[in-house]
Amino acid sequence: MDEQVLIEYVMRQRWYGSKSRNVLHARLLDSVVLRTTEPQFALALVELSFETGAHDTYQLLYALRDGELELDGLDEPQLARELVSAIRSGLTLHGAEGIVEFRPIEGFAALGRELSEARSIAGEQTNTSIVFDDELILKAFRRLEAGINPELEMLRFLTEHGFPNIALLGGWYQYAGGPISTTLGILQQFVRDGRDGWELALEELGNAPEAFLARLRRLGEVTGTMHTTLACDQTDPAFAPETPSVEAMGLLTATVDEEIERMFVDLPDDDDRVAPILGRGEEIREQLRLLTHAGSTGKAIRTHGDYHLGQTLWADDDWVILDFEGEPARSLAERRRKRSPLRDVAGMLRSFAYAATVAAIVRDADVPESWEERAREQFLGGYYETVDPTLLPAGQVACERILAVYELEKAVYELRYELDNRPAWVGIPVAGIQRLIEQAAAAR
Repeated sequence: MDEQVLIEYVMRQRWYGSKSRNVLHARLLDSVVLRTTEPQFALALVELSFETGAHDTYQLLYALRDGELELDGLDEPQLARELVSAIRSGLTLHGAEGIVEFRPIEGFAALGRELSEARSIAGEQTNTSIVFDDELILKAFRRLEAGINPELEMLRFLTEHGFPNIALLGGWYQYAGGPISTTLGILQQFVRDGRDGWELALEELGNAPEAFLARLRRLGEVTGTMHTTLACDQTDPAFAPETPSVEAMGLLTATVDEEIERMFVDLPDDDDRVAPILGRGEEIREQLRLLTHAGSTGKAIRTHGDYHLGQTLWADDDWVILDFEGEPARSLAERRRKRSPLRDVAGMLRSFAYAATVAAIVRDADVPESWEERAREQFLGGYYETVDPTLLPAGQVACERILAVYELEKAVYELRYELDNRPAWVGIPVAGIQRLIEQAAAAR
């Protein structure tokens, strides 16, 4: 591979994650041949080095046809089918430095079918996904980190422990030995006719807001069952619930406090959109400190990590939870860290706030004024009924306080993002922060 061609190719891709950094070099770490007959298919691990001394590792898939190199091979349906066939067969293929292991989940019957139609999912930012016959979906991870990808780890655990509200795991492939051991991709059941939860919310807020409210109690139940399942195995050190140290809440408070301080230093003085919270940074920080005096913090468990309506599907009159990778900007180690389950809950509650406002902005929906509060009540009602109560702080007041801290953390992050990227949406996190200030003041 020509180094400059390789650099230019990777930098053009949507899944390239370091667009603001200058690439100095690219080198091939290893390659593994998937098919030896014409056209030949292979996968490669490529390292890009930056001026700072850091580097990223990416997975490339390519075809060799008549001696010509064709990137990217996943545009070739035959190569994508070759990967599925390798998973189905449980192959182990050798490269120059390491091996690629393809592993099926026992009893995944759909793997036995021949695959015909293959299509890619448009608009993905960090991975490449191929759908086969609307029955299977293969996700190839592009930017690689050492260790097991949380999506594989979480799906495998939830599948083995009988949690039904996921797209079942069919298999995976991984690289071992050589310069890095890492998850390369997963194969899952494709949820046919699933409706994206975010899009469904916007649609029904415009024409049937009560209908969507009725679905949210079930979403709370599914979320509670998911958290209970993730905490059910005391023998697995990666998933066994832990009691947070006394410093854990203080560390969270300090992190949020620091972000609030930075955020309020940068707030524009002449912007009406932020007027409700302008000059209230110290008040918010004081409320934060009071909120964290909640006594018990419950258990720390593995969580979804990036939980919102866009990570759900509505299919066959029930919810399916997707995308267990966690927040893409965080390191793999951070994404695997155990946290309070209420952090997931806070993310979903913030998603309701966004849905109510965005439906009015984008869809010109006449959203009832009480809709967000009722959405919260429905979801939390279903959640608290089904989650193992030993995972949560003792008592409703303690739960509400910890939940408020996580919502505040999320809303402050949202405010910075919207100021930089979507000015028309700044009012959403501002309203959330204002509500949390008033809620904390009322609880004093």
